[in-house]
Amino acid sequence: MKSIITVIGKDKAGIIAKVSTKLADNNINIEDISQTIMQNYFTMVMLVEISNSKLDFTNLVCEMKALGEEIGVDVYVQHEDVFNSMHKI
Repeated sequence: MKSIITVIGKDKAGIIAKVSTKLADNNINIEDISQTIMQNYFTMVMLVEISNSKLDFTNLVCEMKALGEEIGVDVYVQHEDVFNSMHKI
């Protein structure tokens, strides 16, 4: 099962490190990643494999939201199926 994780907020050191560490600690593999800085705002989109995660989907959403609050960014987790449905033309 895959999910899409988006991270948005004021740019600061350590965002990628903290997010990727949280994922690795929970056995979640990053399969693809795109990140950029837009006028001092950090944006990142990640495709992750969560089949082997230590967390169920609901707890993953909660943990990532809490991490975002801790580091001062917004972190959203969407199941791949929801993401695909929302973005069909």
